[in-house]
Amino acid sequence: MAKIMVVDDDEDFTNLYKTALTTAGFDVTAINKSPVAVEMAYLVKPDIFVVDLMMPDIDGFQLCEMIRDDPVIRNTPIIIITALTDAESKKVAVDAGANDYLTKPFRVDDLKSRIIALL
Repeated sequence: MAKIMVVDDDEDFTNLYKTALTTAGFDVTAINKSPVAVEMAYLVKPDIFVVDLMMPDIDGFQLCEMIRDDPVIRNTPIIIITALTDAESKKVAVDAGANDYLTKPFRVDDLKSRIIALL
């Protein structure tokens, strides 16, 4: 069973993702504070990260860079989820290390498909 770490400051979204992805057969850990995501990744050892872009403290761009700079988790795929639909935000996310970029609103089946493709 693949381990997914969802990082989003909005608890409603992390609960939604956790329920939907758990139902789909994934082992999901939800983190609502981006500053602890890398530390928690050492404990959880996720197979993939699902990261919100707009968060306080450390945003999704910065978190991607932190993951890519860490020798232990740098190769873990990252899917960015955001309401930002502009091309510049997508370019910055990819440049920061994101493997995929999904804009809200989206279907949960689309997220599942992208996770499976990256695994």
